[in-house]
Amino acid sequence: MKLLINIDVPDIERGIAFYTKAFDLQLKRLLDDDVAELVGASSIIYLLKKDSASKCTHSTDERRRYSRHWTPTHIDFVVEDIERAATRAVDAGAVRESERVEWRGSRCITFADPFGNGFCLIEFEGGTYV
Repeated sequence: MKLLINIDVPDIERGIAFYTKAFDLQLKRLLDDDVAELVGASSIIYLLKKDSASKCTHSTDERRRYSRHWTPTHIDFVVEDIERAATRAVDAGAVRESERVEWRGSRCITFADPFGNGFCLIEFEGGTYV
């Protein structure tokens, strides 16, 4: 199985600028001027231009909003140096939402991207949680 990650953003150029600067990803290609394919992580990340207040799905009245929002699914970026990665993310436009938490051989800091999408930076002492 292959995992692809899709992230809705209201502005594709700002999304590309943030994710390439914050995580050292590279823009591989633009598809129809409203989808950006980013590579450099273990999964391909697609930024999807979706207008604010547009319907999320046909089966709900829920609308996209790009203020900080919560969802039960988020992305964790595993990094080698969490403090350096945190500085890089904030310099790119992320909002830091927590102090560093240590748990089971890991260090974690939570953030929001400039569009309200939550993510974590995680540094492991080994390859995963102990």
